[in-house]
Amino acid sequence: MSGLWTLLAAGIAFGVTALLGKWMIPFLHKLHFGQTIREEGPQWHQKKQGTPTMGGLMFMIGTVLAVILCVPLFYLNVQEDTLLQKTHVFAGLGMALLFGLIGFLDDYIKVVKKRNLGLTAIQKLLLQFLAAGAYLAVLAISGGDTVTIIPFFGSLDLGWFYWPLSAVVIVGVVNAVNLTDGIDGLNASVTFFVGVFFMLIASLLNMYGMSIFAVAVAGGCLGFLLWNFNPAKVFMGDTGSLFLGGAVCAMAFGLDVPILMLPLGVIYFVEILSVVLQVIYFKLTHGKRLFKMSPIHHHCEMCGWSEVKICVIFGVITAIGGGVALLLTIFGL
Repeated sequence: MSGLWTLLAAGIAFGVTALLGKWMIPFLHKLHFGQTIREEGPQWHQKKQGTPTMGGLMFMIGTVLAVILCVPLFYLNVQEDTLLQKTHVFAGLGMALLFGLIGFLDDYIKVVKKRNLGLTAIQKLLLQFLAAGAYLAVLAISGGDTVTIIPFFGSLDLGWFYWPLSAVVIVGVVNAVNLTDGIDGLNASVTFFVGVFFMLIASLLNMYGMSIFAVAVAGGCLGFLLWNFNPAKVFMGDTGSLFLGGAVCAMAFGLDVPILMLPLGVIYFVEILSVVLQVIYFKLTHGKRLFKMSPIHHHCEMCGWSEVKICVIFGVITAIGGGVALLLTIFGL
C-alpha cells in the first residue's frame, strides 16, 4: 500500500514541477527576475546573465502539493506511523518552507532591489536559526526526545545539548546545500539522489510518511532538472536551495538519523569545507589560494571539467554515499 502512495507522490511532484516550468519561466522573464552573475565568478558564466531565478518555487509547489495530498490520504488508509512521526513530516515541511521563504527574501532583494548580495550574513543567519528553532520547538512540544541513533552504537541521549547542537547542524547543512547551487543542474542532481536514498531508508525504518516526503523532494528535483540542466533555462535561486537544505535536514532529523547526512550529503560537506579551507589558507598565506576557485565545483570548472561532467560525477559520488548510508541502516541500526 505504501508503495502506491510513494509512486503517486513522486509523480505529482515531478509532474507539477515540470509543467509549472512552461508557465513560470516566461512569467519570471516578464517580471525581469533575472540572475545577476557576480564578476568574481568564472568569466564564462557571464553569458548566463539575465537567466530567470527564483525557479525553486516550481519544485517547492510540486513538493508541497505531493506531500499534503498523499501523506494525509495515506494516513487515512494505513495507520502505521506514530503521532510523533506524523509531526516530523509536517513540521519538516514547514521548516523547509520557512527556509524557502528566507531564500525568497534574499532573491527578491537581489533581483528587485538590485543588491547583488541580498540579505546580509547576519540577517540570513538570524532568520535561519529562528526557522531551525521553530522546527525543534515543535518537535519538543510534540514529545520529541533528545536521543539520536548512531549506527552500530545504538541510541545516544545528548540531553539538553541536543537542541542547540541540532540548530547549529541544521543551519550548517542548509548553507552547505545552498553553496552546492552554483552550476546548471548540480544542486537538483545531488539532492535528487539524497531524496531517493532517504526514501529507501525511511521505508526500511517503517516511517512511511517520511518516505513519501523524501520521494516528493526527489520528484520535484527531477522535474526541475528538465528546465535547469545545462544549459539552464531557469535557476532555483536561494529560494530553492534553502528550501532543499531545509528538506534534507527535515528528512534526516525526521528519521532520527542526522548522522547519515555525513555519507549521504558528502558533496554538500565537501562544498562548504572547500570554502572554509580557501578562506583560512588565503588568510594564513596572505593572498595565496588553495583552490583555483571555491566552492569546489568552480575549481573543477577551472580545471576544464564541463558542467555536465561535474553534475554526473558529483551525482555518482552522492549515490555511492547513499549506498553507504543504506548499508549502515541495514546492518547498523
